[in-house]
Amino acid sequence: MAAQLAEEPQLAALMLKEAWRRARRRLRIGPLYRWRFAGGAPDRLLVTPTELRRGDPLIAADLYAGKFYFSGRLVDTAGQSPFQAVPPTPGWNAELQSFEWLRHLSAAGDALAAANARALVADWQRQAGSAIAGRSHEVDVAARRAIAWLTNANLILADADLAFYRRFLRSLAREMRFLRSVAPEAPDGLPRLRARIALAYLSLCLPTGVAHMRSAARHLSDELDRQILADGVHLSRNPAMGLVILADLLPLRQTFAEQNQPVPKGLIGAIDRMLPALRFFRHGDGALALFNGAGVSEAHLMTALLRHDETLGDPISHARPSGYQRLAAGGTVVIADTGMPPPIALSGEAHAGTLAFEFSSGAHRFVVNCGAPARQDADWRRLARTTAAHSTLTVADHSSARFSSPGLVERFLGAPLIGGPRRVPVSRDDSDAGQRFTAAHDGYAARFGLAHERTLFLARGGGLIEGADRLFPAGKRPVRLPDRTPAALRFHLHPGVAALRTGEGVTLAAGREEWHFSASAPVEIEDSIFFADNSGARRTLQIVVPFDPRDHDAITWRFVKRR
Repeated sequence: MAAQLAEEPQLAALMLKEAWRRARRRLRIGPLYRWRFAGGAPDRLLVTPTELRRGDPLIAADLYAGKFYFSGRLVDTAGQSPFQAVPPTPGWNAELQSFEWLRHLSAAGDALAAANARALVADWQRQAGSAIAGRSHEVDVAARRAIAWLTNANLILADADLAFYRRFLRSLAREMRFLRSVAPEAPDGLPRLRARIALAYLSLCLPTGVAHMRSAARHLSDELDRQILADGVHLSRNPAMGLVILADLLPLRQTFAEQNQPVPKGLIGAIDRMLPALRFFRHGDGALALFNGAGVSEAHLMTALLRHDETLGDPISHARPSGYQRLAAGGTVVIADTGMPPPIALSGEAHAGTLAFEFSSGAHRFVVNCGAPARQDADWRRLARTTAAHSTLTVADHSSARFSSPGLVERFLGAPLIGGPRRVPVSRDDSDAGQRFTAAHDGYAARFGLAHERTLFLARGGGLIEGADRLFPAGKRPVRLPDRTPAALRFHLHPGVAALRTGEGVTLAAGREEWHFSASAPVEIEDSIFFADNSGARRTLQIVVPFDPRDHDAITWRFVKRR
């Protein structure tokens, strides 16, 4: 670890910053400050926010039977409390403690589901409610739990006796006081934003006073202004963050209105920016593009969110602040990553996919990235983040950015992206003939002395995609290439695409759509894996074009639509 920190000053600085943040948090929840969490319970719940995430009554039946399936792991409690079970993974425990699964019981909506919800909430209060420690009181988990309790309060409190009602309100008030104390020391990114969202909800739903309400609204606005870029993309550059955040922000905006409170400007602006960004990343089949941690798209949630989008017309073509490109014509959509990696503190789930692209035709995705696995498996998630898991160019099977090594650094910080591209110049040229961009990155400069440039063109009618990739010396650095398989272009195919070798190219078919791929170098078909599927990881194929940049100045390739 010491060698890695010495090699990466940014990583060392981040470690020190994280250690200081944790120390401040421990102080805030220590004996000197714990008196802040005590206090009386409010006398009533003023309003119950809307839940936009759809629940599944079948999952509710599993919960009633003691089967808790979270983060790819199933725990059968056999009639015991799930809060006494040994968590199989930290991710499973976080999902359990978040209570977001209450929406499935709300979807069942009967007396049995309400009784089960009350029993599980009461069980949590007995097992973990009084202890300000462990996974249950990580800031992100506590914020999610507070929002879930509020949005499912109608179910939890249905036919509840007065004693439970008071205990429930006392727990909410305790969560609010806890979040107020620790929100300033929350990890940057989504956890800090979620804490501010939860506090805004709590200030509206509980009788808290005007000063607390205004403070919560102001802090939320400031955080949204900081974390949501001008193009509506989150600082992490993960397209799926839009779904996660908007699912909380839209009901929150409605709750402000229902309580006759002014909606914070930062909240209005963030929603107005983020809804068009969802359409920017949306393919023809309704799924989001798979970049920087995006995985399975919740189609029903996407539909519910886009009902609130009052902006008309086509999405923008170039999301400049976040660094993404969208080319669209004749039912063909191409989405590409032409931006810098996110800040190192927010790169724990970021992928080394600079210059990767995806394309869809009609209602079918053809070329994709492998996406992020839903299962909290460290090896799979690390594999999904590599450059080879993206539809772009790799040099000697190395990624264009590195991840911190497993060990203490990873346990302390996660696995931030380090040593990636430092410059990604990009230009765009749209004309009557079609849409084109050219971008380059220097992610291979330090190791191989090379820069990668990609040009991608979509013809006006949408029936032709042309690309060119080249490796060239990066400045004055000497070029260092291995003798075997120096470089390869990869085009990962969606599992719904059938691939057939035809001559020197490949014919791709999905539904009634058919495209033909060809390149200026020999083409191979290899196995691949697609992580972003509702049923879990699936086998698929990839088109691979291996080449030696010492023999080829550039590789050109094209997809031609046949029907």
